Amino acid sequence: MGSEGPSVVTVHVTGFKKFHGVAENPTETIVSNLKGYMQKKGLPKGLVLGSCSILETAGHGALAPLYQILESAVAGLDPESSNSCRVIWLHFGVNSGATRFAIEHQAVNEATFRCPDELGWKPQKLPIIPSDGGISRTRETSLPVDEITKALAKMGYEVMTSDDAGRFVCNYVYYHSLRFAEQHGIKSLFVHVPLFLTIEEETQMQFAASLLEVLASSN
Repeated sequence: MGSEGPSVVTVHVTGFKKFHGVAENPTETIVSNLKGYMQKKGLPKGLVLGSCSILETAGHGALAPLYQILESAVAGLDPESSNSCRVIWLHFGVNSGATRFAIEHQAVNEATFRCPDELGWKPQKLPIIPSDGGISRTRETSLPVDEITKALAKMGYEVMTSDDAGRFVCNYVYYHSLRFAEQHGIKSLFVHVPLFLTIEEETQMQFAASLLEVLASSN
C-alpha cells in the first residue's frame, strides 16, 4: 500500500568537528542543533530527518565510523518499497575562506591534504579508492544541483554551485559517500558553508532548514 502514496524522503545529515585552523566548526553546531531547530520550525511535508552525526575531521582513520553511519541508513530499507521511501545523505563541511554557501556537484578520487587531518594523516596525490582508478576520476551527485541552488538563491541566500570540493577531508568523505550511494541506490550531497563570522549562525540554521525543504520537493 505504501508505494501508492506520495514518496517520503529521509535525510541523514553529517557535520565535522574542529580541525587545523578551525577551532570551532560551524557544521558541528548546525548539525548538532538541527533536530531541535526543525522541531520548532516544523518539518517540510514528505521529509523525515534521520540521523544527525558529527564526524572526526579525518580521512582514512575515520572510515570505520563513516561506514557505520552510512550503513545504518540502508540497514532497514526494503528494496521493494524504494519508490515510496528515498534516502539522501547530506554532508555539511566548512570552507573558512568562503563568503557564501556552495552546493558541491562532485568529488574527485584524490587525497592531497594541505595539513595533517585530526588523526595526523597527510596524504599527497593518493587515490581515495585505488580500485576506482587514478586521481583524476570523479563521481557526481545524482541530485539536481543547479535547480537546488536556484531554489535557494530565490529564497534570498548567497549560494553558488561548485565543481571543486577541495582535496581535504570534505572531498574524501564526499567521494566515499557518492560511491556508497551509487551502490545502494540512494543519493548524496555535500554543502560547504562559511564560518559564522562571515554568515551568522541563525542565517546558517535557516539555510539548512530551507535546504531540507528544497530536497523534500526536488525528489
